[in-house]
Amino acid sequence: MNTLRASRLLTFALLLDAGATAATGMLMLLFAAQLQVLLNLPALLMTGAGVFMLVYAVAIERLSRRSELPRWAVLTVIIGNALWAIECAVLAFAGILAPSTLGIAFLLVQAVIVFGFAELQYVGMKRSTRMA
Repeated sequence: MNTLRASRLLTFALLLDAGATAATGMLMLLFAAQLQVLLNLPALLMTGAGVFMLVYAVAIERLSRRSELPRWAVLTVIIGNALWAIECAVLAFAGILAPSTLGIAFLLVQAVIVFGFAELQYVGMKRSTRMA
């Protein structure tokens, strides 16, 4: 199994991701009805995404505390973030939903930030030391 000794950048990127994801997930969960009105996105989508984000944030925070990480776990986080960013962009423009202008902005800002996390985590993974 490929294992990495986490670089400080990777640890920082995982913690930053966990914190931002937890905060966003909590806001989406607590204010789903209000966000539905502002963003014209379904409250059920906000609630479901909020729950997922909280669980994800806990998993990423736990992963960040380890000094040795399975490479597959880090790659899963990076790929998951990239897919989340793509999904946000698709929801903004594909016509599946009809978000308000603020809703489109919400989705695109989320896409850019989450893609940034993926990129930072990738660089942090590359700076990590490979073990057996």
